[in-house]
This record gives sequence, structure tokens and C-alpha cells, in this order.
Amino acid sequence: MPSIFTKIINREIPGHIVAENDLFIAFLDVMPLVKGHTLVVPKKEIDYIFDIEDDTLSAMMVFAKKVAIAVKKAVPCKRIGIAVIGLEVPHAHVHLVPMNSIGDINFSQPKLTPNPEELAKIAAEIRKYL
Repeated sequence: MPSIFTKIINREIPGHIVAENDLFIAFLDVMPLVKGHTLVVPKKEIDYIFDIEDDTLSAMMVFAKKVAIAVKKAVPCKRIGIAVIGLEVPHAHVHLVPMNSIGDINFSQPKLTPNPEELAKIAAEIRKYL
């Protein structure tokens, strides 16, 4: 069964996409830790990040770096944190999280619930810097 991320990739369900190429896609987390929380996902459905081929994993990190730079410009913060959890969706992905303190990347904290209009505005702002 396709993951929710595959459904976003295939445009079967909406996603607030900020960047995309032949191999990867980046879109906003709909239940973010903080404003601008972005997911970077390989288009090929692979469950575990360390099962990704080395060349593809390297390319994914370079893609994530470009997205992170744009997120940092769009969402003022001290740094963009990166996390790989991999338990919530069976499709490899990395979280890019704008951070002003270590607590901003604490996945046990309550998530935000932005509306679709807020997410669309944030995604458009990030895309301006790509």
C-alpha cells in the first residue's frame, strides 16, 4: 500500500510542496513542531533511510541542504535542525526544523495545527528562496 508521502508525490492528496526534482520532494509538515517544519522525501518508496543507496542518500542530503537554506531565509531562526525518526510513516524522510532553541526540535512537544492557507503562505515564502 502506498505511503501517505507517495500519495503526496503522486498528487493523490494535497501537499504544500516547496521543492522537487526527479528523485526527491520537499513539503511542509501539516502538523509541524514549528513554523516552516519541512519534510524531505525520496520519491522512491523506501521504508528505512539507511536502505537508500549511498549515491541517492548523498544526493538527498544535498537536496535537503538547498531546501534548508531556503527555509532559514523564509523563517527567521538561528539554525535548521535535521532529524530522522522514521517510525511514524513507512517511507524514508528527514525533518528540517527551524530552531531558536533545542526545544524546537523536541518531537514529544505538542504539534502546531496551521490551516491550509497558513501552510500555503509559508510554502510560497520558502519557494521564493529556491
